[in-house]
Amino acid sequence: MQNQSPKRRVHREVVSFVRRSARMNESQTKAWENHHERWVLRVAQGETETSIAPQDPVDWAAVFGREAPLIVEIGSGAGESLVAMAKQHPEANIIAFEVFQPAVASTLSRMAREGVDNIRIVMGNGEQGLTHLFAPAPISELWLFFADPWHKVRHHKRRLVSADFAQLVRSRLVDGGLWRLATDWDDYAEWMREVLDHAPGLVNAHLDPADPENTGWAPRLEMRPVTKYERKGLAAGRTIHDLTYRTVRDDD
Repeated sequence: MQNQSPKRRVHREVVSFVRRSARMNESQTKAWENHHERWVLRVAQGETETSIAPQDPVDWAAVFGREAPLIVEIGSGAGESLVAMAKQHPEANIIAFEVFQPAVASTLSRMAREGVDNIRIVMGNGEQGLTHLFAPAPISELWLFFADPWHKVRHHKRRLVSADFAQLVRSRLVDGGLWRLATDWDDYAEWMREVLDHAPGLVNAHLDPADPENTGWAPRLEMRPVTKYERKGLAAGRTIHDLTYRTVRDDD
């Protein structure tokens, strides 16, 4: 009997999310079948199901059929805020990264109900998506709302907001581009401040030492709706923290 070659071990990268069940209900299945070919963009996959392989940057104008400012959201969930905010930005092409198929299917359903056509969804790791799918400095805004806080100290390495990720974001935003963040966990909010207030090429848009009223915390983004997740955090007594950072050139 011929010896079988041992299976190649797949390297599991450290990621900022946990995989959940991919089982879809009837309405999600219908939404997926009806809309994924139009609104879900297929990209080359890496070794794992949610990874994105190195490849040439995407021609986003060709994908959307128009030249327009690019906005990216990482972790769009079921699209509750994504679709509402995209409806308020008809002038923008919006790319959302989400790894959970049922959540993507729910987003597709929302898009169809609301008549929103300026979103394309990539099912994959958002950090790898920024790395591989975009050339330097095409993005006007990046949205990161309610990312997993990874409370335990030994899991802090899985937090998406880090010094390395900040430099990646800076490299993909246009000069003067905005990175908008929100969290309902105090410790993660302070972590983000510590990392991003000291990140080269990023400035806190609401931190002004000359004005004690501008403490660095952004006012709540009016166009961002209060989602089901956010309502749960408020009901539990947690505070919502918003932050906004702007890219600057080294000589600014």
